Amino acid sequence: MTGPLLIADPAGGEVAVEVLGAGPYTMSGRWGERRATGRRELRLTIRYDGAEPSAGTVRVSRRVPAAGPWWLIPGLFYGENRPAACRRVYPRFEAGADRPDEMVSARWGFRADRAATPAVMVWGDEAGACLIADEESALGTTGLAFEHAQGEATIGLLFPYQEFPITYYGSALALPAEAATHVWQPGESHELTVATCPLPADRHAYAPFLREDRELRLPAAPVEPWQDVEEAAGIAAEGLHRWHYDPDPGVLLETVGFDREVSGADGERVDRQAMHVGWVSGIPWASALLEHGLRTGRPEHVAAASRVIDFICANLSPSGTFWGTWYRRSGWSQSWSHTKDALHARTLGEATLFLLRALRHRPDPAWQAAARSNLDVMVARQRPDGNLGTLHHAATGEVLSWSGASGLTWIAALCEAGGETHLRAAERAGGYYAAFVEDEFVYGAPEDVDLAPTSEDGYAAVIAYMALHRATGAARWLDLARRAADWMLTFRYSYNVRFGPRTPLGVYGFATRGADQASPSNQHLHAYGLVCTDELIALSEALGDPYYAERAHETLACFRQLLPAADGDMNAYRGMITERYYQTDCFQPKGMYLTLSHAWSAGVLLLACEQVLARDRVSMTAGHGSR
Repeated sequence: MTGPLLIADPAGGEVAVEVLGAGPYTMSGRWGERRATGRRELRLTIRYDGAEPSAGTVRVSRRVPAAGPWWLIPGLFYGENRPAACRRVYPRFEAGADRPDEMVSARWGFRADRAATPAVMVWGDEAGACLIADEESALGTTGLAFEHAQGEATIGLLFPYQEFPITYYGSALALPAEAATHVWQPGESHELTVATCPLPADRHAYAPFLREDRELRLPAAPVEPWQDVEEAAGIAAEGLHRWHYDPDPGVLLETVGFDREVSGADGERVDRQAMHVGWVSGIPWASALLEHGLRTGRPEHVAAASRVIDFICANLSPSGTFWGTWYRRSGWSQSWSHTKDALHARTLGEATLFLLRALRHRPDPAWQAAARSNLDVMVARQRPDGNLGTLHHAATGEVLSWSGASGLTWIAALCEAGGETHLRAAERAGGYYAAFVEDEFVYGAPEDVDLAPTSEDGYAAVIAYMALHRATGAARWLDLARRAADWMLTFRYSYNVRFGPRTPLGVYGFATRGADQASPSNQHLHAYGLVCTDELIALSEALGDPYYAERAHETLACFRQLLPAADGDMNAYRGMITERYYQTDCFQPKGMYLTLSHAWSAGVLLLACEQVLARDRVSMTAGHGSR
């Protein structure tokens, strides 16, 4: 056979199977039973009948009519993927485009370990389709691909992978396209199993499909934490206090190096002498350290956390909000933005939210005044349609950008502040940002990737809509929280990536199930999803569905791996926790991890541990009370 083998799907449409390369090949396929979502396994047998060895790539594809397709590769590609106005350069889809140096194209191919689930989906004019496989096959690492031409969208699986039109390595510099090869020997035969199904027009149809797929992968993807929750909390708290806290002037340094003998070009340590007020440092993680210190009777932790919060609250910007970042050499300054004097709404909102939570544990008039100032000026700037703005001028308070959904984090802060004025503002904002969740394209949360969609946008949306549901009991907010959680979980790895046996992640047996892809532009695994641990558990309780709580607990299990419990563990010191685990070739070779400890990495783990432990205490108290 030289042409493609066309196999009719019993549910509609057809699957094309072909080998790219010199033939001949004999191919056949047989369908498995239909599953609840409509998914069926297709088992392919492919034999090379040539007389000489020949390189060949198996391609399995489906097509749908699509004037304007919507793509989904979980954790990797969302619709156009990069909004046209986004300053961060990474792969973008544009119909009819072929500008690889700009990373803009109508056709893309990627290696499967870049995806949280090795699946490629498309929605076209009336409906969609999905193809799914494993990360690896007998032919090597799998590839995920799609293209659009002449009103038709094609999704494909490649065995082995091809990356085109360029290879993305985490920067604006496009690397050459890359293709793995498999050389077939005469008479060589292989079986490949893929899964597929047509999809209804609703873009949210991915949710039950990915949920079912995860259940199927669970037996082959164990996660074995190194420490229990109490021990992990202690390690994380010590890391924050011992390595990130500097009492002069009272900061949590954003990063510190594992190797304490390494110095920079100026002879100083590689530790970043800076602190954001939220996000990568600051109040959220100081609040977690405060709660831990109060619970465990560690006055040094309470004092350190309080000093950090004091320092931030005593230094508001002229516009009445927090500043963005403190630098040792220059003091308080703006956010990481290309726009001069801009403060980022998500960072400010997260700092205010966790300041309010810190106030529950330790009332303080100065903290209360700082929270009130932030809340009041943000409410005053809110547009009538509910938009809270993205970039705010540090001096004048002028909203410099209204783009994206970074204001989502303020919804929870407004809800937790209480009062009719704040709640009305939160509801207006919830109504405005709902469109992002309903469109399955939420973007703008992290300062460093501009308007890129990220897992952090999902966390912000879950926190926001659960806060609105708690405050009002309205079913609409609960439904938006569920949809936001489903979207956020597309970034969460459902399988264990295979690492080389001599790479650090391979040596330590790091299991990736439960870790999140940071974003399509920052392709590494991170632990920030722990920030909404309590909200996911509460979502399960509200829905009577254990699924979301299970996903929260699997992430907490994942990041209780690779915790240095003693100095020297993992070439680090006790409590140093990395930000990046490299599950694919991006930024660093696959299987490495970043040898910098991040304040937020320790802080978010500590936060999740404290949230779970608090729930356990409530359950135990309730249990004793019922006897």
